[in-house]
Amino acid sequence: MHLPKAELHLHIEGTLEPELAFALAERNGVALPYATTDELRAAYEFEDLQSFLDLYYALMAVLRTEEDFAELADAYLARAAAQGVRHAEIFFDPQAHTARGVPIGTVIEGLGRALERSEETHGVSTQLILCFLRDLSAESALGTLDAAKPYLHRISAIGLDSAEVGHPPAKFREVYEAATALGLRKVAHAGEEGPPEYIREALDVLGVERIDHGLRCLEDPELVRRLVTDRVPLTLCPLSNVRLRTVDKLADHPLPRMMAAGLLCTVNSDDPAYFGGYAGDNFDAVRDALALDPEQLRTLARNSFEAAFLDHDEERRARYLSEVDAYAFD
Repeated sequence: MHLPKAELHLHIEGTLEPELAFALAERNGVALPYATTDELRAAYEFEDLQSFLDLYYALMAVLRTEEDFAELADAYLARAAAQGVRHAEIFFDPQAHTARGVPIGTVIEGLGRALERSEETHGVSTQLILCFLRDLSAESALGTLDAAKPYLHRISAIGLDSAEVGHPPAKFREVYEAATALGLRKVAHAGEEGPPEYIREALDVLGVERIDHGLRCLEDPELVRRLVTDRVPLTLCPLSNVRLRTVDKLADHPLPRMMAAGLLCTVNSDDPAYFGGYAGDNFDAVRDALALDPEQLRTLARNSFEAAFLDHDEERRARYLSEVDAYAFD
């Protein structure tokens, strides 16, 4: 679907398509445990979040140089633009790269090279969000934030991702306080596999402005009322939820109930190379599986721009919203 939209929940490492993975493996002399792209794609059947993460981190081994990261981001931006994305706020996981000897500067400068030319090349404005791996220590997160300080001109916000269960947001209070002092915006994954209390902690302890996923808020009516009243955006990822077995099938997805409750929902692709589709594909899928009408789809697109970190450029936000309002559905 080419409806203009912002993508607010996108892990750049999760856009590594099998064809690019094999090309980078050959370029960098990395042996992959798969003989063909078809064999690799066949591995994209997951039992849960952890089974996905195991493959996700293994394939990152092909990313070594600034050129690799720039090529990865450029390929994503081309696909996103073709599906109507006008603004993208992109997650990256520096700890997953520094742990295997890739300097944080290599990652950020490589991604930054693609992002800084994105508007001219693809017509997509961008921001970069540094995510901490929640299954690593808080000390590691603090060290990562410190290492990123020379590159803060390229970073808009921090986030929190990876294995959620057993790693509550409060574990990262100190690093979020440090990021606040540096003037960074704040988001966090919460309420995907973890309980509604993780959403509360992300809001109250970390002070986040958006919740990534947040599906399980529906288990707590008081929390839903708070999210509605405070207009806290939820960056939902429908195809991801099905692939990771959070939702059995797309027709069961709670998106319509969440919208009916007044929650500020957005639709995003999460890790599209692994989960079956990019932003426009997710819009197409929820339209078909959930029988969403054009005005509901338009609301989701408007929500994405209203939830975007465009406070420094309200003229741009207004222009994007006008594009949504003017869009003619087939």
